[in-house]
Amino acid sequence: MIIAIPVANEALCMHFGHCQTFRLFEVDDNNTIVKVEDKVPPPHEPGVLPKWLGELKVNLVIAGGMGMRAQQLFAQAGVKVLTGAPGDDPKEVVEAFLANTLETGDNVCDH
Repeated sequence: MIIAIPVANEALCMHFGHCQTFRLFEVDDNNTIVKVEDKVPPPHEPGVLPKWLGELKVNLVIAGGMGMRAQQLFAQAGVKVLTGAPGDDPKEVVEAFLANTLETGDNVCDH
């Protein structure tokens, strides 16, 4: 599984489309992180990021906030989305998700 986290200033970026990089975490069948890689996204335009992350074989995006259109495009591509994540260290967010202890709140994006 590959989990993508939008990152700005080394923390989960609260707005999916405004991040500096995406940190990709490759996770094995034992829920162990086996690879971490940062990718610089293409310029933000509607529909670009879901397509790009799909091409990178991402299975799940964990974000603070994401617009409904992006969520729909991810769903069409078979990529799961989890919103309302805290703006914490990306690795800690992924580890909490894998341990089923990640606490999420509201989607901080309203478009």
